[in-house]
Amino acid sequence: MEYEEKAGRPHKPLSPKQNVRKNLDFEPLSTTALILEDRPANLPAKPAEEAQKHRQQYEEMVVQAKKRELKEAQRRKKQLEERCKLEESIGNAVLTWNNEILPNWETMCCSRKVRELWWQGIPPSVRGKVWSLAIGNELNITHELYDICLARAKEKWRSLSTGGAEVECEDAGFSTADREASLELIKLDISRTFPNLCIFQQGGPYHDTLHSILGAYTCYRPDVGYVQGMSFIAAVLILNLDTADAFIAFSNLLNKPCQMAFFRVDHGLMLTYFAAFEVFFEENLPKLFAHFKKNNLTPDIYLIDWIFTLYSKSLPLDLACRVWDVFCRDGEEFLFRTALGILKLFEDILTKMDFIHIAQFLTKLPEDLPSEEFFTSIAAIQIQSRNKKWAQVLTALQKDSREMEKGSPSLKH
Repeated sequence: MEYEEKAGRPHKPLSPKQNVRKNLDFEPLSTTALILEDRPANLPAKPAEEAQKHRQQYEEMVVQAKKRELKEAQRRKKQLEERCKLEESIGNAVLTWNNEILPNWETMCCSRKVRELWWQGIPPSVRGKVWSLAIGNELNITHELYDICLARAKEKWRSLSTGGAEVECEDAGFSTADREASLELIKLDISRTFPNLCIFQQGGPYHDTLHSILGAYTCYRPDVGYVQGMSFIAAVLILNLDTADAFIAFSNLLNKPCQMAFFRVDHGLMLTYFAAFEVFFEENLPKLFAHFKKNNLTPDIYLIDWIFTLYSKSLPLDLACRVWDVFCRDGEEFLFRTALGILKLFEDILTKMDFIHIAQFLTKLPEDLPSEEFFTSIAAIQIQSRNKKWAQVLTALQKDSREMEKGSPSLKH
């Protein structure tokens, strides 16, 4: 029809029926049109009252729409302001860490100002440096030693894959079957390490790095070997440090008394840690403590997984890194303080659950944990019982344990 007009050809006028069809085809009626416009000519006209009512409805819709738009605009503005504020805060913190704290680490690391800044979370760009310094290197591991351990591990892998003679390594006395089982476990665990990130799995950019660090550690500490959970700790370090430095931090971290007790499965010492934890559990959360006791829910059910992976498997990665920040500052006691912070955060929910549901909940925590609320909960936990701090309580319990082994009666506290 348009073509006919342009060509100057005459055309017949549309019939009323065709006219209505044209309107329906090319002018779809909007909600606004339905409310405000007059009805088509082939329908009865709107009564005045109905037309007035429709106009009022339309005006109300416009007002509500404007309110929603304004609210959404305010929300976006607030979100942008918060993001800018956070970025500015992180930028300032980075400058403070790089220019003031790191160059003067020994004199400043224990100051009140630094401890407060530390609690707020270490900026990702300096996190690796701070962790390395805080963890330390008591084992005096060098980059060269890492290279040696890695070379030995690779030689061992080649030997096992070809079925050749056993390689002389520090793990003399450990059977080929043990080594193969350990290597298989590493391979299996790597594929299950932060699967959502897709960077540690086969073909991922950090797969070989993670494999190398774990393999080198089994050669460095054959008495410990590879234990499930280690892959998560190594992965978090890889995300924040260069490979050799990650290995140094990893080895020193696992050499701490608490980690060594768990990874070497020292049952006696593990029970002592659980007993110390329960002292502060009862002190801080008596109602929940009683509920757990009533349901026979012991700390090993949920604590082992949390401690083995330093919360990196149980918490969202960004939140786990913040826990690591303060763990590097405060040591092992912060791991147990964090556990109590989790229990406090969910105390109301947990007191209404039975054994099965508590165990299920604590072994798979909610993924949308609010960061500030979480750390506020941890801050409310007091690691002090009858004027005794964590280390004192743990030492007293260890002494009790030794006395009991000798057959002496338990000392009272």
